[in-house]
Amino acid sequence: RGSLFSALHRATQRGPSIASLRNNREISCSAWGQSNNQLTSQITSTRCVSRAAIINNDNTGVSRRFSSRPEKKSMLRLHAVTLKHSDYEDELDEARWDVPEEETHLDPTDRRKMEEEEEATWWLYDGTQESRDVLAAMRKEEAQKARWIKNSSPPVRVSEIDERGRAYGRGSRKSAQARVWIQPGEGEVVVNRQDFLTLFPREYHREHILGPLVASQTCGKFDVTAVVKGGGLTGQAGAIRLGLARALEKYNPDYRPPMKRHGFLTRDARMVERKKVGRVKARKSPQWVRR
Repeated sequence: RGSLFSALHRATQRGPSIASLRNNREISCSAWGQSNNQLTSQITSTRCVSRAAIINNDNTGVSRRFSSRPEKKSMLRLHAVTLKHSDYEDELDEARWDVPEEETHLDPTDRRKMEEEEEATWWLYDGTQESRDVLAAMRKEEAQKARWIKNSSPPVRVSEIDERGRAYGRGSRKSAQARVWIQPGEGEVVVNRQDFLTLFPREYHREHILGPLVASQTCGKFDVTAVVKGGGLTGQAGAIRLGLARALEKYNPDYRPPMKRHGFLTRDARMVERKKVGRVKARKSPQWVRR
């Protein structure tokens, strides 16, 4: 106890400082001019667990904190907060904010499909996430199958006849372009206001043009009027045949299968191959001489 009083006496004479005691305890003194009895009673009654020593000055009333740890920032909001102008009364009618749920009215067909799906998958659904994933995968697969079936089904074809009772078709072959009109008649074929027998003297070209009429078994039932330009006789004959086949298909879609089977509705994509450098034509080479 004597060493304790001597340490306190030296601390009070030196001025405000930290008094190091046994067991690493620190004490705070409210007034430095107190007697030894008062200090003793304060030592026995005060136990400070913190490592910071707070020293109060009786003249200024300012507390000083000695600690190596930084002070914690205050969580008190000191900056200004902007509030929007509005009505903040609590006595508002809350019923007006209640939006009633809209009832979904399904088509009878869709409702029946949904019920059939539920009946077919009732054993699979047990409320877990795995069952939901399985059901979603099944529905996605069924939708994909339905889409495949829809895309694989042939399109609905209808007749396209103008006010004059004609059907129109356009064809091309190589660099030749042809426009063809057909209408019920006696089987007359006119190309560029000329009889096609005069314009196409070769038998091969004539048979080539009349191929769609033979395939659809409509020879002598339609009058054909064609306007063709560009290319040679072979290209013009091929363009007229494609235009005639398309016109017959638009006049009556039932003519399509036999013409499609013979390839009359397919555009021939073959073109003249370009000339190469160092050759006479596309493939022909110049004559080679040894000496």
